[in-house]
Amino acid sequence: MAAIVSVRKLMKTLGLKVRTKKKYRITTNSNHQYPVAENILNRDFNPDMPNKAWSTYIRTQEGWLYLAIVIDLYSRSIVGWSIDKQMTTSLVKRALMRAFNLRQPKKGLVHHSDRGSQYASHEYQGLLRQYQKQPSMSRKGNCRDNSPVERFFSSLKREWIGDQLYHSRSEAIADIREYLMVYYNSVQ
Repeated sequence: MAAIVSVRKLMKTLGLKVRTKKKYRITTNSNHQYPVAENILNRDFNPDMPNKAWSTYIRTQEGWLYLAIVIDLYSRSIVGWSIDKQMTTSLVKRALMRAFNLRQPKKGLVHHSDRGSQYASHEYQGLLRQYQKQPSMSRKGNCRDNSPVERFFSSLKREWIGDQLYHSRSEAIADIREYLMVYYNSVQ
């Protein structure tokens, strides 16, 4: 008990405070009528080559921002991303199209996502068919099936954003772009 008291005193003397984890907020709507793809990835997060498997919200004073990302599981780099005021099918489609345009993967790539309505939508699934990519979706309520993406968001929120409240959406977008392009992809 004496060690705990001395740690508390030392932290107070140094002006240090314990950072608590923020309350979990559900952003995925998996209560929809769209068909759900089989979990082909099945937690195999270590493909043997790039472009074989790819696999949320940010507060500002102007309101929420939503970030959609596409990660190449081989390199763990972000190959596609998009930010918008709403979590929509067009948001995730823009991230996916950015990834396709950047990497131009061959036929057969497995694209893994959660079961959110924007990923399961006919429009998004049609885009995957158009690019000849194989959809895979996490099991219901199982965040471990998409852990590389969950880990990225945890790192972004804890290590980069922290307790920061952006004054505007444009400030948040510029800062997140810096994290993605300058920090995250260069460290991976």
